[in-house]
Amino acid sequence: MSDEGQRLSFVGTSDLAGLIRGKSFPEGEWAKRTRRGIGWTPTNVQITCFDAIAETPFGSLGDLVLVPDETTRFRLGGARPLDFSLGDIRSLEGEPWDFCTRSLARKALNQLHEVAGAHVVAAYEHEFQLRDVPARRGDSYGFKGFRDAQAWAEPLMDALTAAGIVPDSFMKEYGPGQYEVVMKPAQGLAAADNAALLRLLTHDVLGGLGLKPTFAPILDPDSVGNGLHVHMSFVDDGGTPLTHDATDPHGLSPLTRHFIGGVLTYLDQILALLAPSEISYLRLTPHRWSAAFNNLGYRDREASVRICPVTAQDPEGIAKQFNFELRAADCAASPFLTMAAMVFAGVQGIRDRIDPPAPTQEDLSLLTPEALEAKGFRRLPTSLDEALKRFSGSAMVRQWFGDGFVDLYTAHKRGEMAAIADLDWRAKCDRYAEVY
Repeated sequence: MSDEGQRLSFVGTSDLAGLIRGKSFPEGEWAKRTRRGIGWTPTNVQITCFDAIAETPFGSLGDLVLVPDETTRFRLGGARPLDFSLGDIRSLEGEPWDFCTRSLARKALNQLHEVAGAHVVAAYEHEFQLRDVPARRGDSYGFKGFRDAQAWAEPLMDALTAAGIVPDSFMKEYGPGQYEVVMKPAQGLAAADNAALLRLLTHDVLGGLGLKPTFAPILDPDSVGNGLHVHMSFVDDGGTPLTHDATDPHGLSPLTRHFIGGVLTYLDQILALLAPSEISYLRLTPHRWSAAFNNLGYRDREASVRICPVTAQDPEGIAKQFNFELRAADCAASPFLTMAAMVFAGVQGIRDRIDPPAPTQEDLSLLTPEALEAKGFRRLPTSLDEALKRFSGSAMVRQWFGDGFVDLYTAHKRGEMAAIADLDWRAKCDRYAEVY
């Protein structure tokens, strides 16, 4: 067989644990695999991030296919060549599988278009840290940390570009060994695809250089966390921006206002999808610049949803640039489940014309529960256990995702929790750092 025939192409799926799993096949079979896929096992969905199989209704039964999507395919050259694509899990008859995260995100995005004639434009802003690298004191947002990273950051930017992802910015972040990489916005499912590929390529490129990046939500209970900020706006079929309204005090169009209203109304019920690890809730506490309440903030980095500033001065430029960001998520979540949860909740807000509470510019942690309730705010769940109870008990979440998905996901996460039940918080952080 020729060298060309020996090359392997890998097709991956972002699973319930937010990890890429999949199979490879000879590159020469690409056309056939895009039609027929490659065999996949239903119980794979219950492999937790710690590689134990959680309670599964499938057992050893059933067959599925993982079908590569040509629009996501990319190749990397050099000493470690890679041919990779993302795929969809389907039945043998070609129907989307109920537990395929990418298919769920697509379903939510289609509902948004049906209800509002709108498309999501989004960019995922990632924070990660390098393990086993001594911290430089006095270098938060610093030049020294940037120079330390330049030798791996530029190959990472090259790899992202080769994968069709347009880099936006890169910087040394606040925490020890912490960096932030931001991509340019993309429309629809491509935004979540880009997030999945960014995480994969960060591990691939840096790992090839002997480094150990991790996107785990927090590495040290007493230190900073790693967040995922999803910036979002809307356009119509012709690309006209739909997010901004100059007559609104905070610039929100009715579509945007109701979408955010839905996200904030149901945030406590979808949080188990957005912040899906036990250690996620060490980060989601007041004064960590993350999120602790279901509030809308005006340029407030402690808000769950933040109205972002714009630098444009003309009306057309403002309309194009105007966006909001969700700050309650992290990278233990599949980017597709993050997208699906946000959009399902937002669409419900549009349907029911839900208005969000007035934007906050105060420290909500200082208010009593009664004062919070009077203003329309709630403390978000403070543990994965609590978040899962709200998730599994939500009639709306079950309507959006289906009873089967809700029950399966809950069992998946309960299995994950059981695997580390005997560990203290620092040891739990270490375990998640190894995985993510």
